[in-house]
Amino acid sequence: MTELERQLTADDRVLPFQVECTGVRGRVVRLGHLVDDVLSRHDYPEPVGRLLGEALALTALLGESLKFDGTLTLQTQSDGPVSLLVTTFTTPGGMRGYAQVEDEAFEALRSSDAEITPAMLLGKGHLALTIDPAKEMDRYQGIVALHGESLAEAAHEYFRQSEQIATSIKLAVGCVESAGGKSVWRAGGIMIQHLAASGGIQDERERAARLEAGETRQVLTEGGEDVEEAWARAAILLDTVEDHELLDPLVAPEELLYRLYHEDGVRVYEPRALARECRCSEARTQNILRSFPLEDLKDMAEDGKLRVTCEFCNEVYDFDAETLEPVV
Repeated sequence: MTELERQLTADDRVLPFQVECTGVRGRVVRLGHLVDDVLSRHDYPEPVGRLLGEALALTALLGESLKFDGTLTLQTQSDGPVSLLVTTFTTPGGMRGYAQVEDEAFEALRSSDAEITPAMLLGKGHLALTIDPAKEMDRYQGIVALHGESLAEAAHEYFRQSEQIATSIKLAVGCVESAGGKSVWRAGGIMIQHLAASGGIQDERERAARLEAGETRQVLTEGGEDVEEAWARAAILLDTVEDHELLDPLVAPEELLYRLYHEDGVRVYEPRALARECRCSEARTQNILRSFPLEDLKDMAEDGKLRVTCEFCNEVYDFDAETLEPVV
């Protein structure tokens, strides 16, 4: 196995880690074939592809935190050229994504000759994170306004408002040349979060509340360092990560973590494999169509045929309207 082949085994997985004795935990994600497969199924303009790739990387980072069977959905709705953006993570690691592009609005933006940013594509709107447990548990949804220049900044705002957990995220998406000379999409991301000395989420929320109230009581890490200083150093180091380090298949996630946090010591845990997974099927689509009255189906049909295209994977299903009897 060549070095490149060995490193490519790090693709399409998310790797949890902990920076020793600092109260800092995080995850690294590297997407190769998965993101290229999702984006290549639609003829997205490059800026839209980059935005959807970022959403997939961010969703993978967030989905890894699910400790039960279920689905995490990231969705933006806004007044920009990308009016709808949806990505999902379904345990144990299935992912899909879709972007709805308003063609006229996008062409107007592209004709301005300005560098197209995520903020321009999204415009004003909101980002929603929804967790749907597979079993009988309460559904959870958090919503924040779209602020800043990127999805990462919107996620920072979500964690600040909804979870009250100090969080820092870096995302990168790009096209690179494969060994065969073909241009393929790649994406990567890294996220760190501050947990209180005891490691509990509730303790971290109490810490955040004390800081907001102006309390300055010093708390030390297991290594005897002030926790705020340890977190600030970890966040500053994360900010030094460059896009190519998140995308380069020759830079394994473990190597990147060592570059960043070897002085404190970094421990990695079992990675989670990721794969493109769409829930559409001929049988599922047929059942949905059968929920409509037969006369409505005939009205929607062309020459007696119904064609349904999955927005996520672009798979096309053809049906004979006459055979789709409504379910009684």
